[in-house]
Amino acid sequence: MPWTFYESYRGSPLGIALCDSVDDYVRSGEITEELGRIVLAEFDRALADAMANIDARASVKGHLRTYRNCDDVWYFSLRDATFKMDNKQTVSTSRVKIVACKHGDAVAVDLGADPETGEVIPTKGPGSRGKGR
Repeated sequence: MPWTFYESYRGSPLGIALCDSVDDYVRSGEITEELGRIVLAEFDRALADAMANIDARASVKGHLRTYRNCDDVWYFSLRDATFKMDNKQTVSTSRVKIVACKHGDAVAVDLGADPETGEVIPTKGPGSRGKGR
């Protein structure tokens, strides 16, 4: 059975650029649709593996607008959020969408880009205890 990975990083600036490039190559006939799917699946796998290996913590304060859970994927929407990283650095944003997905025993988190600045902040999610725990 082939492994499947979340496709949430395809919405990041890097993922969007890759999807656009793959679409262009498929439309021009330079690669097949199957090869395009393989490239995107490899992108999903590589980012999931990279996020699972990040050993960082952050705390967040903000106004919770919405939250939901579907198939072990948590979605949070926050306003006026401030992230305090484990190195004491703080980052603030007016709006952020957090998608937390279970990956093995770790929790990988995709923080959506702030629409005003376009910044994406990758970090481990709430309840995470680092790699392999």
